[in-house]
Amino acid sequence: MRTRADYVIVGGGISGAAIAYNLAKKGETDIVVIEKSYMTAGATGRCGAGVRQQWGTKMNCTIAKMAIEFFENAEEILDYDGDIEFKQRGYLVVASNKDEDEQFAKNVALQNSLGIPTKHLTPKQAQDIVPHLNTENMTSATFCATDGHLNPFTMTDAYYKAARRLGVKIHTGTSVEDIVVENGRVQAVVTDKGTIKTDVVINAAGGYAKQIGDMAGVDIPVFSQNREILVTEPVEPFQNPMVISFSKNIYCQQVPHGAFIMGRGDDREPGLSTESTWRFLDEMAKTAVGLLPPLGELRVIRQWGGLYNMSPDRQPIISGTDEVQGFYMACGFSGHGFMFAPMTGLLLSELILGEETTVPMDELALSRFDGKDLEAYETSVV
Repeated sequence: MRTRADYVIVGGGISGAAIAYNLAKKGETDIVVIEKSYMTAGATGRCGAGVRQQWGTKMNCTIAKMAIEFFENAEEILDYDGDIEFKQRGYLVVASNKDEDEQFAKNVALQNSLGIPTKHLTPKQAQDIVPHLNTENMTSATFCATDGHLNPFTMTDAYYKAARRLGVKIHTGTSVEDIVVENGRVQAVVTDKGTIKTDVVINAAGGYAKQIGDMAGVDIPVFSQNREILVTEPVEPFQNPMVISFSKNIYCQQVPHGAFIMGRGDDREPGLSTESTWRFLDEMAKTAVGLLPPLGELRVIRQWGGLYNMSPDRQPIISGTDEVQGFYMACGFSGHGFMFAPMTGLLLSELILGEETTVPMDELALSRFDGKDLEAYETSVV
């Protein structure tokens, strides 16, 4: 193992991969990524694989739109020899009550003002897009044709292969045990395989981001919570877009090889468990069949849990901190780190290197929680 590096990135998911690649692309060569298990073992490999631009805050919309534009050309940009399986089949977002419908109207206006081609639809128009959609108790829907699906494993692999070609070193099966800070500055990362001296640590640890912050003496106001997903047997294609409902607490899509992936939020206590439960299976089955009746004919193959790392305003924290010089973080994505990753990597690399950032970073800074009224709060989360 290396004993010295200019940058140590903690976390081997897609955020860590994108940060490593962007720093290396900008000419930084002495970069080490530390992952306690295997690449994508955490939230990245457990996500629902959807990518959307339909959000309720300007910042999330902006980040998502730029990320989609990257995904459209990712194989060429990263010179990838595989298939990231990016399919732009749209997201159909269902409103179930008047309040939700009114919020969706505001969301569409915001998204359109940013160049996102979302449309506000009647239940009949929504059913024209997804014929098996049950429109009972449905007030409206929104649809964006450029949203879609992406393979989290091959997308992350594309980033890491590109990063390795640029000189990034990756240590899997290596746990971070401590971060040494002296006189308010990062000095080293202590792992179970040895100590790496460094001036810069980047916390991209997903569900464990708070614990990594604690090691450095930085109190990050995030918490992690288990979210469950199931996958069905593969069948012939009959649903193109992701169907999602915030009030019904469901997202559901048919992936390119034919299986349906569906997930939902959970009100369980915060924690690091990724267990899978019968309660989830029961509730998901009732919700899915009620909204999309033909799904009742499908057999469930498996189910699993994964961690959402939640921020107070459900927007990411992409930031440094005045508390500890040389400590940076990309966390608090509230379940959407996978789809935001291209911009996470770009913005954090710009911030670290003192460059002008592609978008203003105030709404993403850790300091926004310092006793201030939050400028925005994202409600479009399952």
